[in-house]
Amino acid sequence: MTAVTWPRADAVAERLLVIDPAADDFHDAAVRDLVELPRAGDLLVVNDAATLPASLHGTTAEGAPVEARLVGREGFAFRCVVFGAGDWRLRTEWRPAAPPLARGAILRFGGDLEARVTDDPEGTRARLVTVEFNQQGDRLWSALYRLGRPVQYSYIRAPLSLFHVQTGYASRPWAAEMPSAGRPLAWSLLLGLRARGVGLARVTHAAGLSSTGDAALDASLPWPERFDVPEDTVDAVRATHRSGGRVIAVGTSVVRALEGDALLHGGELAAGEGTTNLVIGPGFVPRVVRGLFTGLHEATASHFALLQAFASKELLDRAYAHATTAGYEGHEFGDSCLILAR
Repeated sequence: MTAVTWPRADAVAERLLVIDPAADDFHDAAVRDLVELPRAGDLLVVNDAATLPASLHGTTAEGAPVEARLVGREGFAFRCVVFGAGDWRLRTEWRPAAPPLARGAILRFGGDLEARVTDDPEGTRARLVTVEFNQQGDRLWSALYRLGRPVQYSYIRAPLSLFHVQTGYASRPWAAEMPSAGRPLAWSLLLGLRARGVGLARVTHAAGLSSTGDAALDASLPWPERFDVPEDTVDAVRATHRSGGRVIAVGTSVVRALEGDALLHGGELAAGEGTTNLVIGPGFVPRVVRGLFTGLHEATASHFALLQAFASKELLDRAYAHATTAGYEGHEFGDSCLILAR
């Protein structure tokens, strides 16, 4: 599958690969057809996390260029992956590591925004560090939105703005990268689903980075991520289960939030915030979710392993081979896939 080089104007006209595990088959559709595919009584759950300006370019105190990509917040501290010289035109895996950083090292991002390394990074060229900024509260958020940019992708033909990486229902700024599965879900489509009796609900999940540029770090993805499941979502999921409806997750982050929350509470969904380190893949039996609307990514990605909790690898291999032959487009701005149990 090729990568889309720029966000497309008519998202609901994009292609949708519909995979039916019960029939062991698949067929072609368009995103607009999603209105007709769930049944009345089903529940669609989205991740309403807004995408942060998580990429900060600056220098070390010695003047060496760095880029820090914020991964997640831990109280007043942030975890971040730090790169050396280069910009978005260079693929992440080709980016050099930052100069060696130690506890107390200062990173300067322009204006008066600085960050101090607060841990002892492993190795002499470690990419993953914890930092504390010299500003807090409203001043910090103002600085991040003034100086930061969204994480960029080398296959895109020009730099992305924050506008390009937000879903239509984005709320709290928690996500390091766009929860991209929900990108094509226009309000006209969501309202059409609701008119047909399909419920809508939300979680907030801090979607992390898709790549760190370091093979060892990438092998440990996804890292623990925080989530918030509202009480009304818990009520909606329970009502859907009682009536025999299906819970359909929009994106793998929603799967992690709902299934991770249930795992933390003995198999029952509970309202509130939490952190999940759940890794979903072959052999995992979802307790909450029965369908998944998601983007198309390479079959070698961890994303593909997660799909195997919803459909067999043999069916997914056939469906992805078809998608490649049929010219489906992949990555964050690519076409979509729906896996839905009967």
